[in-house]
Amino acid sequence: MKKLFVSSIALVLALTLAGCGSNTKNTGENAGAAGGETPKAVTKIVVGTGTQFPNVCFIDENGKLTGFDVELVREIDKRLEDYEFDIQTMEFTNLLLSLETKKIDLIAHEMEKNPEREQKYLFNKEPYAHWRNKIVVAKSNDSVQSLADLKGKKVLTTATSAAATILENYNKENNNALNLVYQNGGANDSVAQVTTGRVEAFLAADFTLSLIDPKQELKTVGPALSEADILFMFRKDDPDQQKLSDAVDEVIKELKADGTLAKLSSEWLGDDFTSEEK
Repeated sequence: MKKLFVSSIALVLALTLAGCGSNTKNTGENAGAAGGETPKAVTKIVVGTGTQFPNVCFIDENGKLTGFDVELVREIDKRLEDYEFDIQTMEFTNLLLSLETKKIDLIAHEMEKNPEREQKYLFNKEPYAHWRNKIVVAKSNDSVQSLADLKGKKVLTTATSAAATILENYNKENNNALNLVYQNGGANDSVAQVTTGRVEAFLAADFTLSLIDPKQELKTVGPALSEADILFMFRKDDPDQQKLSDAVDEVIKELKADGTLAKLSSEWLGDDFTSEEK
């Protein structure tokens, strides 16, 4: 009788454990063990972005980090099984140094490819946007059509930005003709600086004016000072970074082909700014 009682207890325990097991999520590790396969190793990638770029990378009214670049990174993350992206925010001016010192592995902040940056950093090959940089002035300002018209005047810019590179190169070739005023990368008062007369102008990409100037107090003038592909940035001369860059390229091609990239651009930037053919 005692033997039968012990056997009954063992049977109840076995059934209970089986029932618990049926409600347990089958993780990749468990599935691999059951199937005799080793689960894939997932590489964590720290993505650096900002919080002060309207509709590109910013904190919305609910306290959520979002925007075109942020949601694009999240979409790429979904499609890259071998990688897990961890998005971290910082001041724009700290992004390049953070990449160099390996605090982050990828920059997503509408980074424009130019010769100066290309010497130091790795860019992926497939652009996800295309910029045309122009001069921005007050709507009532009809005296400025070119950088030459800004001689001796204050022009606002942000250190390490593509706009700063254009202006600094112009100054090198023209005896410091422009009075460059540098602002913090997190500043968002560019419109006020121009409308109040503290500065005469600044440079901006074609799509950004509607984002930063909803009251339409400013305008772009003159021809494009530069056109450039927008890409992600990685560390140069690093095989793992090259592998990641190549993987990102393949996903961007998919996003272009299935219309996801154009949809994200239209949703966040107001139009499709994902190719040169705008």
